Formats: sequence, structure tokens, C-alpha cells
Amino acid sequence: MRICYLDAFSGISGDMLVGALADAGAGALCDGLAALGMGTSYRFEKTLRGGIAATRFHVEGGEGHGHRHLSQILDLIGKAALPERAKQNAAAVFQRLAEVEARVHQVPIERVHFHEVGAVDSISDIVGACLGFELLGIDEIRCSPLNLGSGTVETAHGVLPVPAPATAALVEGKPVYARGPAVELTTPTGAAIATTLAASFGPLPPMRISATGYGAGARDFPGQANLLRVLIGEASGSSEATTVSVLEANIDDSSPEVLGYAMERLLDAGALDVTLSPIFMKKNRPGTLLRAIARPEDQERLAALLFAETTTLGLRIYPAERRVQARRTVEVRTPHGTVRVKVSEEGNFAPEYEDCRRLALAAGVPLKQILAAANYAYMAQSR
Repeated sequence: MRICYLDAFSGISGDMLVGALADAGAGALCDGLAALGMGTSYRFEKTLRGGIAATRFHVEGGEGHGHRHLSQILDLIGKAALPERAKQNAAAVFQRLAEVEARVHQVPIERVHFHEVGAVDSISDIVGACLGFELLGIDEIRCSPLNLGSGTVETAHGVLPVPAPATAALVEGKPVYARGPAVELTTPTGAAIATTLAASFGPLPPMRISATGYGAGARDFPGQANLLRVLIGEASGSSEATTVSVLEANIDDSSPEVLGYAMERLLDAGALDVTLSPIFMKKNRPGTLLRAIARPEDQERLAALLFAETTTLGLRIYPAERRVQARRTVEVRTPHGTVRVKVSEEGNFAPEYEDCRRLALAAGVPLKQILAAANYAYMAQSR
């Protein structure tokens, strides 16, 4: 699988992404974008940001910064002679933008007027990014946490705080932060592309890097390279380091039934793991430490669930690194039925508990016998 990782350490905008993809090898972008038929010309400029060579994407001419409805934009994209997947992805990005704008401005989606994101240059940015992914043969897009920036930004609606309302809505549930100059670093266009197309947000996935590209932002900041980096390569089976969110609460006024139910609800809602540990709290009260491990994008939803299902008035949330070994699953036959066995790249193995539990109940034999039979069957099969 060919992966494109978006390293948004200085935010992300549509033109930065197109420049980065061209820098990584998508050189035929200008010819493809001409298929939009907007009377626009395109060029790439080699430049420096923070002493690093990068590519800047320029859109020139066209119809200017007019307002467009979603249907007009989708019609323009649909008629263009572009790869089908690129058109589908571009349409999905604009659909998401329209839904967010409709929510922010409290109007029906049919009445949404795109301002900056409906202008010729932004249509070129979104279609150009989707075309770039296609030209580079990208199968999956992943993204780092987004640096949003801070301060204020001038928009068609006046001066707004950073992140702008549309950007804030687009990145809901995604890992974000603010660092560097007090300006807008992640634009609505960049946020829409990343949150619509990226399969996940987090650290660099295990991969063999074959190409790197740098897209330059319009401004050159002192002390921070205003760049978007893309890393492209093949997925590898090496051990993976992922960032997770740890949610913790010390609870001394809930019954075991409530805590057990809360654990089940958190696991059903997508927590990677949930544990309950006995502790002693202030005034020597016995209590319970509830700890849930979550994907960063699930953090807020699980925090709300933890508050709803327990009596805690507060919780701690902090990031942690989680190492995950590559693994595979094999099936083995036992006297009582088939059991799946998880096998790590280091050779460690363990029968799937639920399979063993099901067979033990069906056969009326102790669980430990099924586990032993599965272990023996795997060892005999792997000789």
C-alpha cells in the first residue's frame, strides 16, 4: 500500500499541499488542471522557506474571486476530463465544506455561498491536491496533528479568530495544537482536504519512504519554516509507534455495578483498552482508578461518555506513545473446533479468547483445556 503522510508542522493550506505533491514528483499537475476550463494558468516556483528548498503553487487569471454555490462547483468538477477518483475526492471535499458552512451560518446547504473556498484559486487547490494524490498513485493518506496557528484572520465576513469558524468545525475530533507565529496556519481549504481524505491522524506510520516533497506557504516566518511536508512510501510491517490519549479519573463514590457498566460502554464506544485499579484516595478512602486508552480522534467523545456514565467531576487527559507489533492471524483445528491464533512478528502467539470461550461452552469442558489444545495445535502446525 502506497501512503502519503501529511506533516503539517506549520499548518496546511491547499496551495501548500499542491506545491508539496508537485515537489514529490506529481509534475503533470498543470496539464491536468487545465481540464477544469476556467481560463486559468498555473505555475510552480522554486523557493526557500527556513533555508529549505520548496515549491510554491501559483494560480493566475481566471474568473477572480466570485461566489459559487455547491452545485456549480460539483458540475464544474464532474465535467472535467480528470481521473474518476480525483473527481470523486474533490467533490467529497467540497461537499464537506458546504455542510460545515451551512452549519456555521445557519442556512440550507443549497444557499451556501463559497467565498474564499469558492474562488478560482481554491477550486484549483482542492482539485489539484486530489489530482496530485492520483498522479503519485497514493492508496491511503495519513496526517499529523494539525498546527492551527493563533491570532486573527481577515475573511469575507470580517476579522475572525483563528481557527476560523469553518476550520474549527472541520477539525472537530481531530488532534490539533497552536505553535509559532500568531497567524492562520491551517486554512479552511487545507482543513477540508485533510479531514475529508486522511484515514487517520497521528505520528508517522511504519513505511519505507521513497519520496519527500515540500510545499511553501505564501509567507516566510522568522524562526519557523512555513512548509508543508509530504512523505510518500510503501507501508511496512515494522513495529508501529502510535500516539494515544489516556483518560484517567479517581472515583470513590460509584458502585462496582456502575463502574463495570462504564467500562463496557467505553469499550463498545471504541476505547482501545479500559482498566479499573483499586487505590486509596484522600481521607484514606478506598477508590478506583479508571483508565481508558483512546485514539486521539475519539478522545472528546469518550471523555463525554466517561462523565455521563460515572460520578467523577474531573478527569486527566494526556498523550502517550503506544507501540504495536505487526501481527497476523492463523486458524488451527482442535478436537473441539477451529480457533484463531494471533501471531506477532517476534513469534509470540496467543489463542483468541472469544473463540476458546465459545468452544468451551459448547463442549462443556474447562476453558483451560481449549486454550491448551489451541496452543498445542499451533505449535504442531508451525513446526
